[in-house]
Order: sequence, then C-alpha cells, then structure tokens
Amino acid sequence: MDKKDLRIVYMGTPDFAVESLRKLVEGGYNIVGIITMPDKPIGRHGSQLQPSPVKRYAEAQGLKVLQPENLKDEKFVAELRALEADLQIVVAFRMLPEIVWAMPRLGTFNLHASLLPQYRGAAPINWAIINGEKETGITTFFLQHEIDTGAIIDRVAIPIEDTDNVGIVHDKLMYLGAELVTKTVDALLQDKVKAIPQEAVSTEEPLKPAPKIFKETCRIQWKQSTKQVYNFVRGLSPYPAAWTTLCLPGEIPITLKIYEAEKIETPHTLAPGMIETDGKKFLRIACTDGFLNILSLQLAGKKRMNIADFLCGFRSEEGIIIK
Repeated sequence: MDKKDLRIVYMGTPDFAVESLRKLVEGGYNIVGIITMPDKPIGRHGSQLQPSPVKRYAEAQGLKVLQPENLKDEKFVAELRALEADLQIVVAFRMLPEIVWAMPRLGTFNLHASLLPQYRGAAPINWAIINGEKETGITTFFLQHEIDTGAIIDRVAIPIEDTDNVGIVHDKLMYLGAELVTKTVDALLQDKVKAIPQEAVSTEEPLKPAPKIFKETCRIQWKQSTKQVYNFVRGLSPYPAAWTTLCLPGEIPITLKIYEAEKIETPHTLAPGMIETDGKKFLRIACTDGFLNILSLQLAGKKRMNIADFLCGFRSEEGIIIK
C-alpha cells in the first residue's frame, strides 16, 4: 500500500504533538482526521476559548478536527468510525478506551517520551532528569488495556547532559519523535514491524514510574544532597518549575520558583535551607553536602529574573531561611 492510500487518524494536543503531525503532513501521508482536546477557557472569567496547538496547526492545513469531551460518546465513536482509518497515531493525548484504540485494522500506536518499559506515565521527561538518568529516549508501541504497556515497535536513545533541563530534552525528543513516527508508519506500510512485548525487554534496574506532577510534587526538599536538589530543579525547568518558600523574620513566607542553578559540592556546617550571599552577585542555598547556587528565579507575583537583579531588591539579614 502507498502512504497516500493509508488512512491515518492523528490524536494529540500540545506543542510536543505538533512536530510529528507536521512531519506526516509534509511527508505526504494521508491524514483523514485529527482528534484533540476541547478548546480551553482562558482569561479572568474564562470567557475566551484557546484552541490546542494541534488544532491550530490542523486547521491551518485544512484537516478535519474532532474535539470530543467523552471518548466513549456514541456520536463521537460514530464520527471516528466514519473516517475509516487504517491506522491511528497518538502523541501526547490521553488514555483511550478500547472501542477507540482497537478500531483501525492496523491498530493504534503511541509515541512515548522514554525508553519503555522505563518511565511509564504522564511525566517521563521530568522524572528521568529528576532521577539523574544519563540516558532517555523515545518509543513507539501499540496500545493495549494497561497504560504504556503495549508491545514495543521501535526505540531511539539519546544522552541526557548534566546541564540539560526539561525544556532542552523535551525539544530533542519532540524532533526525534517526529522522525520515529514516520519511520514506524513506513515499517507498517512495508509489513516490517515485529513488535516486542515489554516483558521481553531486559532492564538493568527496577522499573521506575513517571506519575503526573502536581504543585506539591514540585516543592524542593533541602535535606538532600546537592546533586539531588540540582537534578530536581532542572527536572522541572522551565515548567512547572521547582519551588520553595523564602522566610523573612516576622513576615509571611513568599513562594520562590527556581529555574536555573549550579551545584557547589563543598562541605559546610550550615543547616539545609540556610542562605549565603554577598548581596550583589551570588545567592546560594545550603543542601546536606554543598550548596545550590541560584542563577535565575521568580518571586510570587513577579517576573522571572537573574540573580543579580533579584539581589538588587533583596534584604539580606540574619534569620532568613529557605523551606
């Protein structure tokens, strides 16, 4: 079968999913429909609706877009079936019911931002960096009942540099993933796919999960090694951002987001969370075995700023602590 004859339904929502869709469209693949999340209310009163990045791109290309609230809704299922897809591709969308993922004759494959079976879940890039991994990657696999457990079609690995944050690794995997998606489609067209059950993939370490990240998940625990805190900060930067609280004597604690930092692994006698600063150029926070040297941050209600600008308006006094 030629790629122009293969009817593909594509499912995705954020920027991460746009690049794979663009690669398919520009490659001449036959995209017969796009499934994405409903428009999101924005503004003070939620009076404006913001389309997803995938929807914006799809409409610019004249593609048919469906935005179901409920993936089991009979009307949506009928609309999806009417598209007569041979294959469905999922990139950063949501969990699908069997009535949806089992519909096409060639099945449904997903692009996941980890080397499965490691880091199954909603936030694989974040957790790989938080855990100090030296390598991650991208995987295509067939969907089945349990999330992120289906048979692996293909995987590609990349190194994680010690200075990489989530934004950097996200973009690397976004472009790498787009290449892998088209490679996977071509393999299916040529009947060359030999999917491997995840249980057959050998791993040297126990499987690590990648659960969804919430606000409280992002709170920095200073009673850890400098390396652990450093990895935590870059594993959440630039979004959603690791945070802590700045406690000034006699004042209400202020939330402080930390975006960039350096690790200084120098022994000291300070309690974790204590601050050292010259009031002009540097501010570092004690961890158990060294310091986190802050490079850029954001106070609640303020804009992100570099440390020199922050220190211009910062009162350095006794008793200040980070919690």
